[in-house]
Amino acid sequence: MIVLNRISKSYGNVAALRDVDLTVPDKTIYGVIGKSGAGKSTLLRIMGLLEPTDTGSVYYGNERVDILTGTALLERRRNMGMIFQNFNLLSSRDAEGNIAYPLEIAGVPKKEIKSRVSELLEMVDIRDKRKARIRELSGGQKQRVAIARALAAKPDALFCDEATSALDPQTTRSVLSLIQDLHEKLKITVVLITHQMSVIRDVCEQVAVLENGEIVEQGVVDAVFNNPKTQAAKELVDV
Repeated sequence: MIVLNRISKSYGNVAALRDVDLTVPDKTIYGVIGKSGAGKSTLLRIMGLLEPTDTGSVYYGNERVDILTGTALLERRRNMGMIFQNFNLLSSRDAEGNIAYPLEIAGVPKKEIKSRVSELLEMVDIRDKRKARIRELSGGQKQRVAIARALAAKPDALFCDEATSALDPQTTRSVLSLIQDLHEKLKITVVLITHQMSVIRDVCEQVAVLENGEIVEQGVVDAVFNNPKTQAAKELVDV
């Protein structure tokens, strides 16, 4: 379980998050939706321990993790996978090299890396692209490489920051289907940040609506989708 307690974060005079309380149950696909500038990416980066809070606390289970530093912080980050809209892949490496990268950093033996990379290429269905350069891959294939890389260290949670926003509708459906399959197979917690209500509707179990740095509505997806109570949720549902 991931728990955020009264999280606030500002950049200069701009408040990105204001007293956010959020609980993500274990092994669910949890969506956070909001318009551009609502604070979604900041929320995810704090949840993923990539950015400190100004106030508030972050718990993974019973462990407070926002106060970790040094080796303890690095070890905790290895238990989380992150994928992004722009893929964040290394153009100097081929597909398998990108997937292997976090394992190399962690000092995993080469034989184990080779075996794990092969397993992941199979898992995301791009085994034939093992030696492909990043520039040779389609958007959907790049995102599959990014997903495989995020899962390389066998994380407990997968964080997706607008992971399908740069993809066409058909590829989006394919990537979302893959995320669902991986969630079911690996029993992993998935937090999915998006501005697209269709993405939330198709794959998420629960959702929080973020507006101007505050959570204005949250609950089971069907309830929020079919009977939105706030203007922010209504506008997103109508898009």
